[in-house]
Amino acid sequence: MHYYLITLMILNIHASSESFKVLQSLRLHEYDVKSKDELLEAFALDICGIAFTNKTPSVIVNAFGPISYCATLIRTEAPRQELTRQLLACKSNIEIESLALNSRNLETAVRHIHEDGLVIIEDVVPHEHLDILNQKMAHDAQILQNRGEKGPFNYNKGNIQQDAPPVAKYFFSSIFANPIATQITSAVLGPRPKWTFCSANSAMPTLSGEKPLRQPVHSDADFTHPAHPFALVLNVPLVTTTPENGSTEIWLGTHSKMGAEAQEGAHGERASGRINEELLRRRQEVVPPVQPVIKKGSIVVRDLRLWHAGMPNLTADIRVMLALIHFAPWYRNKMRLQFGDDIKPILDTLEREGKLGLEVPVDWLNSKEAMGSYLDRGFGNSYDFDQEH
Repeated sequence: MHYYLITLMILNIHASSESFKVLQSLRLHEYDVKSKDELLEAFALDICGIAFTNKTPSVIVNAFGPISYCATLIRTEAPRQELTRQLLACKSNIEIESLALNSRNLETAVRHIHEDGLVIIEDVVPHEHLDILNQKMAHDAQILQNRGEKGPFNYNKGNIQQDAPPVAKYFFSSIFANPIATQITSAVLGPRPKWTFCSANSAMPTLSGEKPLRQPVHSDADFTHPAHPFALVLNVPLVTTTPENGSTEIWLGTHSKMGAEAQEGAHGERASGRINEELLRRRQEVVPPVQPVIKKGSIVVRDLRLWHAGMPNLTADIRVMLALIHFAPWYRNKMRLQFGDDIKPILDTLEREGKLGLEVPVDWLNSKEAMGSYLDRGFGNSYDFDQEH
């Protein structure tokens, strides 16, 4: 295989652009490429992958030429991976099994939140739970998108606000009451944060004939708010999130720089919280924005104030990302959750066993009523994250 790829790469290097269609006629169906340069890079990545896992000197030597064609990986993917690594609160298998970070990793997580406004914890949610929820929510997202102008879209119709189905069948404590996530939010906000918001943002594939659209850079704290942490968002992607399927653009460190004076648009408007363009230009010169790759099974803990923007989904698959908000116990937000009453025994058991660690104000509905109304929520900025004054 190695020498077969080397031969194909040499042919491709010396082929004219017009000969690209001839090369495509070879057995290259596994490569989804549209140009000679993309095919060269695909060959190079495979050659390097074989070479650097092989101990044969002649094979390793053959990788030094092809590696120069790995431009996209070197230019984009490697920095993304390094960024993600820097934002991780790395934990051991023992911590995953005990459902708690040790003191050093907890300190790392808290430091990232204070300094960067965001931290990523990988491998803390079982994939089988995510898969069950994703199948249902991707179906729901399509229903909501079909409502058009009446749908709960955020800034543009490529980003849908939607709730998870609020019944026990889809309520996994590993997702909605994850103890490691609660350990982190409690360390930052104080013991027993209040969980009063449970929703999701879905990046929809761009419709045929339409232009991919991004959101304006904005803050979810579109009101006069404290200058210290008061609310943390738990983002749980149901699939691996990449720039291709709409990984959120984040502006690290902006949570503590400015408040509502940096924003445009009145609180409650569909396009509120937009960051002033001149301020964005200045910030970009100091710390440009990034789109990290977030592995499936991760939880992202983000300061509500952090500047960010939803990005277009350039793939064919819907990308759902849950958004749960933990507020500080002293923060006087009046929102309440609405759940089906078959979830109550789950929360009661977690509380009784000392595994909840949250205040959870809920208006309980019978399960049929809950399932009949959960798709009728508003768009993101229609929610009031402010507190009583």
